[in-house]
Amino acid sequence: MKKFFAIAAAAVVLAACSGDRDHILKVYNWSDYIDESVIPEFEAWYEEQTGEPVKVIYQTFDINETMLSKIEKGHEDYDVVCPSDYIIERMLKSDLLLPLDRDFGSTPNYIDDNLSPYIRDCFNKIEGGGKNANDYSVGYMWGTTGILYNAKYVTDEEVSTWDVLRNPKFADKIFIKDSARDVFSQIIIYLHREDLAAGKVTLDELMLDSSDEAIAEVENFMKQVKPQVAGWEADFGKDQMTQERGWLSLNWSGDGVWAIEEAAEVGVDLRYSLPREGFTVWFDGWVIPKFAVNTKAAKYWINFMSRPDIVIRNVEVTGYVSVSGAQEVLEAFTDEEYEAIDLSYFFGAEADSVCVNPVLYPDRADIERSAQEHDWGERTPYLVAMWSRVKGESASSMTMIVVAVFIVALAAFGIYTKFFKNRKKARKRR
Repeated sequence: MKKFFAIAAAAVVLAACSGDRDHILKVYNWSDYIDESVIPEFEAWYEEQTGEPVKVIYQTFDINETMLSKIEKGHEDYDVVCPSDYIIERMLKSDLLLPLDRDFGSTPNYIDDNLSPYIRDCFNKIEGGGKNANDYSVGYMWGTTGILYNAKYVTDEEVSTWDVLRNPKFADKIFIKDSARDVFSQIIIYLHREDLAAGKVTLDELMLDSSDEAIAEVENFMKQVKPQVAGWEADFGKDQMTQERGWLSLNWSGDGVWAIEEAAEVGVDLRYSLPREGFTVWFDGWVIPKFAVNTKAAKYWINFMSRPDIVIRNVEVTGYVSVSGAQEVLEAFTDEEYEAIDLSYFFGAEADSVCVNPVLYPDRADIERSAQEHDWGERTPYLVAMWSRVKGESASSMTMIVVAVFIVALAAFGIYTKFFKNRKKARKRR
């Protein structure tokens, strides 16, 4: 209902201002991915900086591909959107992005003044078809993919390797992200751990391997994992973990932090591990699509979102970690409760021993075992097909129970419906 009213309000505003599109900024972002109180503040700040009014039309999406389809096929005139790293890669190759002008007049350039050098290097690795992603995009949030686990049932040693996912000891207690790309990347790293150790292949090379052989390797491994899986999930896994219905979950660090904090309140000890074989990091970033109208307000929006105080507020509300390397951000999240770790790669040389939650900011020693995912381009359908085969071959006992309950409920509903229709002599047929 809340989304309905938001969309309706946006439609009304757009209709009223259709002749004044230059004073409207259309933002398309992930759900629950911003402190919405900063939106009216941006409107006031923009007018302060430029002398021009602007009205933000803020809309959300839940899947990268949904956003991309609207721009690629529908030529939607969003001014600024927030895709994930591999989609930024795809949009660059498809010539769907405009370069980001850094000229803000007398307004400070918060983007380049605060962007972490680590993030800048990562965006340099995005395959843009000859274009540098740093010229077309600015990071927003980032994180890792690891294993969320219940320390009551799983030891630190057991969860130090991706092989724990096929351990029959944890049958029906494992939740896996329903994300073919994220699962593939972790497993291909595990399967080539010996080649990595011997220097026969690099993490970067593995992340670019979309061959039939690589797909078959991962598919075979995941078929061994499948009997242990209680569910393939997009969002409910963290809840299952806090309720101890799951003991292991292949998960993202942002969800991991949320689950750990929620579980602690009910006495459940959840922890987060980055397996020794290696893991992937992910990024979401702001871009200006090819069909944008208000590119001026778009670049100011990105600059505003890079301002340290706004960064801190967005992190506190969303639970995810900003790409900002500003000292104010480091100070805001320093917590003596944690042991000192080396974050010099992210915040600079002086941050070689700081007390920060390592789930949010991994230690340098851990980050050196990380890799970046890439867009598969024309090979994407092969990845999707493999994932469908893995998930569709058989069902875990929990899945079977859910299906059985659903069938019984459906049957009961059918009996009730038939009885109801007979009594009311319904006028329509299915």
